Amino acid sequence: MEVTRQDEVLRLGQLEIRTGDGLVLAAGRALTLSVREFQLLCALVRREGGIVARHDLYRTVWGGELRDGDRSIDVYVHKLRVKLDTALPGWHHIHTHVGFGYRFNPEPQSTSHPFHTKETATQQDPGTTPGV
Repeated sequence: MEVTRQDEVLRLGQLEIRTGDGLVLAAGRALTLSVREFQLLCALVRREGGIVARHDLYRTVWGGELRDGDRSIDVYVHKLRVKLDTALPGWHHIHTHVGFGYRFNPEPQSTSHPFHTKETATQQDPGTTPGV
């Protein structure tokens, strides 16, 4: 049986995303997400920890070009963060890279940077061991 994009299951950390069903499980519990939140989460998770530019997220989720001053992405990232933080306390999932975009990578809150700059985007978090 061939798996199509519609039947895709994405797993990262304690999240399981069943794209064909529009279902997100956080530690086995279903999350209630809007269509845009769901699409945004899928777009971030598919990049497997890579930074996704705001204009690329907008194009993927809204299907058009991001206009100057449009904060839609930021509003929906905030909403998604709140839901993920509530469902999986103690973890930081969506990281902001100022001037670049957003990155999805589950990390314990004690070691994560809420906002990354050009300098912190490539630095190792203190107290962590590379490759662990």
